[in-house]
Amino acid sequence: MAPITGLPISPPATPLAAPQPAGAAGGGQFKNILLEAIGQVNSMQTQANEAVQQLVTGGDVNPAEVLTTLQKADISFRMMLQIRNKLVSAYQEVNNIRI
Repeated sequence: MAPITGLPISPPATPLAAPQPAGAAGGGQFKNILLEAIGQVNSMQTQANEAVQQLVTGGDVNPAEVLTTLQKADISFRMMLQIRNKLVSAYQEVNNIRI
């Protein structure tokens, strides 16, 4: 099975073993990673739309490449949707914790 490409996974900037206090810059890093991933998914969707537009209007584009571009955009969108679902689920679980 080939690895899924499209959303590059980069190692965290700080070691995972070094905990940071709540509200530290770690939250900003997480936010930046999410925003970058959303931007990449959006870019892939835009590229897929442009490829389909070129194919429909008779542009010089390979249909196999258009299909590949569409599949990459679809997979990356579905993965981002699952990440969102997991984050919402985790948020709801944390909200339900009674102290």
